[in-house]
Order: sequence, then C-alpha cells, then structure tokens
Amino acid sequence: MVPNMTHIRLLVRDVTSSVRFYRDKLGMELSYGVEDNAYVEFQSGACTLSLFQQELMSEVTGVGNLPRSASMQDKALIYLAVDDVDAFSQTLQSRGVTLIVPPTDRPQWGLRTAHFRDPDGNLIEIGHEIPMAE
Repeated sequence: MVPNMTHIRLLVRDVTSSVRFYRDKLGMELSYGVEDNAYVEFQSGACTLSLFQQELMSEVTGVGNLPRSASMQDKALIYLAVDDVDAFSQTLQSRGVTLIVPPTDRPQWGLRTAHFRDPDGNLIEIGHEIPMAE
C-alpha cells in the first residue's frame, strides 16, 4: 500500500491574508472555500495547495499550549491520501513510526485522519474521506 500525496497544506496565522496573496499576487484560483474560511484550497496541477488556520491544527496535534513563535508551531503539513487510515496507521507503527494523533474521525473536515512526524519533525497527515458533517 503506497500513499498518494494529494495536498501540500500551509499552516498559516491569517488565512484571509494568505488567500489574498496566493489569489491576487500569484493569480491562483480558489477551488474550495472562501477568503474568510479557516480552510481553503487552490488547485495547482495534480496537487492541491491548501491553507489552514495554524491555531486550529496546533489544537489537533497537541501543541496549542506552546508559544506562538515561528520555531514552536508547525508551518506546513504533507497530506497523504490512503484507502484506510486505521490499516495504514498499523503498518506505520509496525515500521517504528510513532503516531502523535491516532486515527480520528473529523466529520467537520469530511476526513478520518492520523498524524505523525518525519525524522526532521515535519508534520504528516494521512487520511481518507468520510461523510462530512452538516
């Protein structure tokens, strides 16, 4: 089972300013969300660039209590789509990967996700789609 990288997610302090930068300065078109959402997407070829409120992700990964300085909070996340988060999480753990957040349903995102870090501490999220909360 090989994951499929579908998104590069930047964890930003101000989604609105970041949307304006990528849309107005770089000419990218929003493919999901609106300027003042906590989460938006820009389609860029085969990959999606998404912007997500840094503060919300820090709550998910348990670092929300750390200082807001640049060196203490995650700035980016690699999203890998998998068929089954639970099965892939078990595979990762059997290979010595430590999950920082176990498989969790996130109906507000329409995803079931788990989180871990690479050897340099970069945040990686695996997920598969579930019904979105209404």
